[in-house]
Amino acid sequence: MAHKAGFVNIIGNPNVGKSTLMNAFVGEKLSIITSKAQTTRHRILGIVNGDDFQVILSDTPGIIKPAYALQSSMMDFVKSALEDADVLLYMVEIGEKALKDEDFFKKIKSSNIPVLLLLNKIDTSDQKMLEEQVQHWQELLPNAEIHPISALENFNVKEVFERILKLLPEGPPYFPKDQLTDKPERFFVNETIREKILLNYKKEIPYAVEVETEEFVEDEDIIRIRSVIMVERDTQKGIIIGHKGGALKKVGVAARKDLEKFFAKQVHIELYVKVNKNWRSDARQLRRFGYNNK
Repeated sequence: MAHKAGFVNIIGNPNVGKSTLMNAFVGEKLSIITSKAQTTRHRILGIVNGDDFQVILSDTPGIIKPAYALQSSMMDFVKSALEDADVLLYMVEIGEKALKDEDFFKKIKSSNIPVLLLLNKIDTSDQKMLEEQVQHWQELLPNAEIHPISALENFNVKEVFERILKLLPEGPPYFPKDQLTDKPERFFVNETIREKILLNYKKEIPYAVEVETEEFVEDEDIIRIRSVIMVERDTQKGIIIGHKGGALKKVGVAARKDLEKFFAKQVHIELYVKVNKNWRSDARQLRRFGYNNK
């Protein structure tokens, strides 16, 4: 039997369920999932292997009009996902009418690659609304195949995956067959800590935060991790640490539990908070954190 391999890139507005879908495909929690917008900042590859296929899934940041340098860099990841896809998954949710960036929409419309429009969160709608939405998107994107799904409830996810396999080109695998992602362990440590910050703090705090793991030492029975949480201002540092360090401790405990599941090993984690003024607008800092490829 011929081997199939290719890149399947997931794009869409913020919070439509892209990360949930990718994690459902991969079977591991690779992309952080919260109800806050702009949770995903990087382009994260998740690799699904079978005897005769390798599907390289790419979760991308939600499409927005950039307001500062970090957001511009996030949109560059989305542009690259449009350029190298073998199959494009354009994800919308029930009730959504258009993509937040008209230029991206035009690119999808004129694309020569197969486009699967995934109408997500159908568990929150009724039959009449679903039919109206299908018709709406058929008129807007006549070149796309429309698949109603619920990524959270795993409804129609398997069928979409089987359709992807049919559309993939024949070819050898791009990555070793036992590889799950293109990102190193420290990346998932950073993302897990960042997820807990998104869940535990309000307003601007989560968006002003970057996490850097300075130490990742794996012994036979334990992984020792030291990570630094970067914020932009002294006041944010105080909020992250909290009264008598309580807030920071809560983040550390929650992150440790998730990381122990992810690595299937005991984890010891130490967290520190540093002020790194205006890092989101500083090209040098953004390069350091893996955002700017320019």
